[in-house]
Amino acid sequence: MTDDPDTAVLTTIRAGERALPFDPGTRAPDAHLVFIGKAETAWTQRGDCPKNMGQARERNVQAQVLVDEDYREGLLGLEAHSHVIILTWLHRSARDLIVQQPRHAEEPRGTFALRSPVRPNPIGLHVARLVSVDMAEGRLVLEALDVLDGTPVIDIKPYFASSDRPDLEG
Repeated sequence: MTDDPDTAVLTTIRAGERALPFDPGTRAPDAHLVFIGKAETAWTQRGDCPKNMGQARERNVQAQVLVDEDYREGLLGLEAHSHVIILTWLHRSARDLIVQQPRHAEEPRGTFALRSPVRPNPIGLHVARLVSVDMAEGRLVLEALDVLDGTPVIDIKPYFASSDRPDLEG
């Protein structure tokens, strides 16, 4: 991994971690993703950013998503929902670790067994309570968000407890 001040990617590998022999970001793209907006949060440094939505909620600091003008009509009807799913592009995360050593775990784990932002496609998934929607300004106010300020937003979806919440008894 390289030390890049613009992306502030991870620069050290912990014992037990393994990197891919290539950077997934250099592979030919095939998804043609576009960013539809960006997150506005209080977090500007990785060390300050909550590790998950639970920690973000505990800090009791609202966040916003600003939707680009071209996509604002897509917000029509969103105010009827209590919660939303926000998909983000974790642009300041490394992409090449395939085995990681979490600080809280005794043994290394595969990237796909973790919620770490370090992954081949650094897509963040955030379920947040929707406080308000301003379609004209493209502004969503959320109870909290666990990303750095300026994080690109890929998509916004309504959260439906009836279908999105797994049956924990089955």
